[in-house]
Amino acid sequence: MSKQTILVTGGTGYIGSWVVKELLEKGHIVRVSVRDKSKEEKYKRLFEIAKQTNGQLELWEANLTTTNAFDEATKGADAIIHLASPFILDKNNPQENLINPALNGTKNVLNSAIKSGTVKRIVLTSSIASIQGDNVDMRTQNVKAFTESHWNTTSNINHQPYSYSKVLAEKEAWNIYNSQNQWELVVINPGFVMGPPLTNITNSGSFSFINDVLSGKYKTGVPKLEFGFVDVRDVAKAHILALENPKAKGRHIIVSETMGVLDFTKIIEQSYPKMYKLPKITAPKPLIWALAPLFGITRKFVAKNVGYSIDFDNSKSKTELGLKYTPIETSIKEMVKWYQQNKQI
Repeated sequence: MSKQTILVTGGTGYIGSWVVKELLEKGHIVRVSVRDKSKEEKYKRLFEIAKQTNGQLELWEANLTTTNAFDEATKGADAIIHLASPFILDKNNPQENLINPALNGTKNVLNSAIKSGTVKRIVLTSSIASIQGDNVDMRTQNVKAFTESHWNTTSNINHQPYSYSKVLAEKEAWNIYNSQNQWELVVINPGFVMGPPLTNITNSGSFSFINDVLSGKYKTGVPKLEFGFVDVRDVAKAHILALENPKAKGRHIIVSETMGVLDFTKIIEQSYPKMYKLPKITAPKPLIWALAPLFGITRKFVAKNVGYSIDFDNSKSKTELGLKYTPIETSIKEMVKWYQQNKQI
């Protein structure tokens, strides 16, 4: 792929920093958008990485929710990787904290891309949350595994608001794409992302989860709850492959494997025996349901997710993108190691 100018929104984040690193190593001009240039700690590490590559890093100030904020950053750009969207497990004020930045951010970035006259390809970070809402959906929809053809129809602002924000944002992206003929759109739908970060900015829900696990929050038992996990570096690689491959089309499930929370914690125990107060058993669903509010989850979530298996078909990511997955065991071990070195948990 020849040298290009690529705008990366969310480039200082958990996934985005790995994307920026790969683009810089390939020698591209990478424009990273930030809300506030004065907060140097959020992007300092990226400039350190840039110095070790043949790429060029540029910093552009733009707010996701401000109309026309990305007009200047998209001028002259060849492509955009739009990652910026909140992943927080706190459900307070979901309209303001989740839906508005996800939906309006997508509108603003993609509409600016149309105005640019130069952007030819956009890679959008969505989520498997836009494909399925609750684990029970697989049973009610009578499917063996979710594919890119499925859409989450069960989430709303009051139930699974994060998932709902991803549905709204991705559907809006496809609507805008269909309204123009200037650029191609490729969507990446990652699972629950694990693995070491490049920076110390760890406000992703992935870190809230691992922090709860390591701090002993679930030491008395965990729910029988499954997630589709994937390594952060694989997610970053998927974005690069989607950008480089002109034949890449549509949506792409990016999930390495599905695993229950107890199996997840067993990997930590095997790698770091007796270092953390980890759960040894699966707690009964009625107990989880009764105590749900104490753990910051709703009883409806428990009813529709605990005790139900889930599976995702990742074959398109392998055949179309050529993605090779990192064993999730490696991701977990390296994430915990990072915590030991940086968080002292």
